[in-house]
Amino acid sequence: MDRECVSLLPRVCEVLAASGSSLPDDTSLEKLLDWFTGLTKAGTSLLESCPCLLEFISTVVHNTALDPSILSFTLRLTGFVAVTEVAFKVLQESSVLDLVFNLQHWQEAGLWEDPCIRIGWIQGLRTMMQHPKALSFFVQADFLQPLLQLQTDKSLFVASAANQMLAHVLLSCQSVSSVGSNDVDEEGEDVGRSGGSIADLEYSAVTVETNQDYAAVVTAISECLKKSLVPRENTQLHQSLQILKLLALLLAQTRPPLWEKLLQMVADSVDELLVAGYSQLILPLMDVILAAYSSCDVNRRAPDQRVSRLLSFMLNIRKPADLIQAAAAFLRRGLHDLVHTAQSARVLLLPLDIITGLNLLTTTDEQRFLMMEQLKNKTSCISLICVCLTNTPQMTLMAADCLPCPPVLIVTAVLSLLKLCSGDSSSPSSSSSGCREVSRNVIGSSKVQKCALDALTALSGSPGVEVKLAEVFTLLVQCLDNPDSDPTVLQKSFQALVQWMSVCSDLSSITDQHRQDLLQVVRKRSCDIRWEVRDSTVEFLGRLAGVRVIQTTAEEASDASVAVLGGCCFTTPLLRAALQDTESYVRASAISALAQTLAASWQQGAALTQEQTEIVNQLLEVLSWDTEGFARRAVVRYFIAWLSSMSSHSCVQSPASSSLLMPSVRSVLSRGSADLDWEVKVHTLELAELLLDEAFSGQRGYTKGNPTQTHPYAVIPNTLHTRTHNEEDVVGVLNSLVQWGVVSALLSGLVDCDRPVALRACRLLITLREVVCPLSLGALDATAAMATVARVTCELPGCGWAREIRKMLVMKAKDANAEGGVSGGEVVNCDDCGEAGQEAASVGGQTPCVSVCEVLRSLDLDERLDVLTRSSDHVHNSPLSLLQDILTASSARSQPDTQQEVIADCY
Repeated sequence: MDRECVSLLPRVCEVLAASGSSLPDDTSLEKLLDWFTGLTKAGTSLLESCPCLLEFISTVVHNTALDPSILSFTLRLTGFVAVTEVAFKVLQESSVLDLVFNLQHWQEAGLWEDPCIRIGWIQGLRTMMQHPKALSFFVQADFLQPLLQLQTDKSLFVASAANQMLAHVLLSCQSVSSVGSNDVDEEGEDVGRSGGSIADLEYSAVTVETNQDYAAVVTAISECLKKSLVPRENTQLHQSLQILKLLALLLAQTRPPLWEKLLQMVADSVDELLVAGYSQLILPLMDVILAAYSSCDVNRRAPDQRVSRLLSFMLNIRKPADLIQAAAAFLRRGLHDLVHTAQSARVLLLPLDIITGLNLLTTTDEQRFLMMEQLKNKTSCISLICVCLTNTPQMTLMAADCLPCPPVLIVTAVLSLLKLCSGDSSSPSSSSSGCREVSRNVIGSSKVQKCALDALTALSGSPGVEVKLAEVFTLLVQCLDNPDSDPTVLQKSFQALVQWMSVCSDLSSITDQHRQDLLQVVRKRSCDIRWEVRDSTVEFLGRLAGVRVIQTTAEEASDASVAVLGGCCFTTPLLRAALQDTESYVRASAISALAQTLAASWQQGAALTQEQTEIVNQLLEVLSWDTEGFARRAVVRYFIAWLSSMSSHSCVQSPASSSLLMPSVRSVLSRGSADLDWEVKVHTLELAELLLDEAFSGQRGYTKGNPTQTHPYAVIPNTLHTRTHNEEDVVGVLNSLVQWGVVSALLSGLVDCDRPVALRACRLLITLREVVCPLSLGALDATAAMATVARVTCELPGCGWAREIRKMLVMKAKDANAEGGVSGGEVVNCDDCGEAGQEAASVGGQTPCVSVCEVLRSLDLDERLDVLTRSSDHVHNSPLSLLQDILTASSARSQPDTQQEVIADCY
């Protein structure tokens, strides 16, 4: 523990123990507990390191006039202090422990009604119970009954904490009892290692009497669960809910024989609760049953007959809404039970079967009648159908013998449902009046439409559904063309269309009429009055360009944009128009889509067209003048994508492409590094990194990536493609990097006010330094290498980032002169780099230059990196800072006449 913290802690304790003292902010006590938590986890004994805590606890517990938050803090702190047996014994011998956790003490003081006192009492006890002495203290003090009462406390936080505490007590009793009798359980595994139990501790000998006490605790908790599980009136449903949560927690973690005892004790009550049919408790009940069932599965035991019977009962409930919830809960667990899995699938497909009239499965008349009656209510119908749709994709991936119908038939049903939502009466539904009444409930329901589209998107990966591609295509285009479709429905329709074409890559079933219909609807939606729709349309065009498909039976591969929209001749004009959109999100999406659309021509090394040249000029204008960061970020990412696409095809890139790409990259680096948006600047540094990787890959000292291969996402001009092997080559490469603005971008980022930018720039500058002037070289080697490389210079203008760099260099030079070291006068080639020198350079039109190598050696990059990589917490949120804040706040309160403002650190 920090000595300065130890020295301040006694004074902090005095401040906290003083009645009416203030704190710098509401989270100060939580911060202190976090610090103590970390010390305890590190194995520090709080009482040995901070003996003042004993006096503090004793003082506070006798002063009930203190603020309840400080009293609650003291209760929790006591638990941390008593976490070791030695400290526990000290607290017990000083009579502090008995008073701190004495309920009567808090009740007589009128404080027990405050929930923060109750939760402090629970959490303090739980933290302390890490050894048998603490557990014995809990048992002998008869804390079980009040804890059971708190388990149904009106405060949800208190009730939840009591639940966790009861589970902890029960599992602790199980572990200690097992150690006292036998060191291994029936499976031959070490005891006391399950989650929530007292783990990894050595236990002292457990006497027969102690074991009997623990057995009594287990019995008492079990009896309470049994008695309290079934509510006697509706107002007690909250109590039953808490009991079920606790029971699910216990059945998932306990081992035999406690597992069997718990199940035996509560089985009849669970039966009674099931028969009572409380819909509010269906999911908690299912959690209990599945926790018990999963426990058998994890421990490789055959499912208990009582658990199987309860599960079968749940999957045969007569209330359709409860039945659907139970079936969905079972499928979500993914348990290996073919019988119940098949049964759950039939339950979940029944609503879809009834509403579409497709005869997906065979069921009894009673089941169908009950479900249909439930579906006639519009609210229930929409809710049940959505639960069904959410689970259909998972069902199609199950074993064939679990599914009541093939996946392709489920896709047909979802398509029929979508038609019903749009009011299409041609859907093959049953002729009965009941089914027609049910079908009317989903007409125009955007909620059902959205769920159905999500399901349809996920169903694209199901086996055997490729034959439905044309039908899916037709329906989705209809959804896109529907004037009543809301923006989210249109977005999901576009996403489903891309997904189906990416999975079912053979588009031979798509006709020319299909293509014409899609062209018209895309053109229509790209001009929609709602910006969300325009944005979804633009995103669709970009994503479609990235999908590889087969157009004909001759297996001619192309991207989906070419296959169904005709390629760039259709998409590019729409995207260029979107660059002028009034909404920044649409402009950003258009730029990203253009990058995806043009990627194919980049990879093929085709000569750039006049249109592509105009696009680049437009994008550079966006980077300079757009008022929103979204679009500017997208521009930089566009050039990152362009560079990345051409790197793997650099051997065939055309001179025309390179002549436009590299000057554009220089402009992007210049403008992007001066942007006000920190994300734009980070992306700009990614461009710089790509150039560095390509330039120095394979060069001595360059460690990023594979040193023997070109970076897979980088490309640079021909002047940088030659691998460097000597100082002359390094000079050539470094000159090129300076020419393209890479070095200026890195230096600019180094002094940026945004830490992510400065951090990335610093790391890249260190990488550059290790190649051009490595510190690892000996003095003679370094001098020889630098003599050659030092000829490469970089301009430093008289304002902005360059001024900051020049100040740093001048300070470094002054320090070197003061220490009698080498003068830094040659680093900056001007007479004076102070303010006067900068102004003179600016007026005289001369831009000072610096040696790149000297700058890299003089900026103390390693020290700067160490500062940048630290979280601000090491200064502003440290334990020392916290303790100082508390003392400062106390001092300000005691001297009200002072006008000093106390600013507390943020948590």
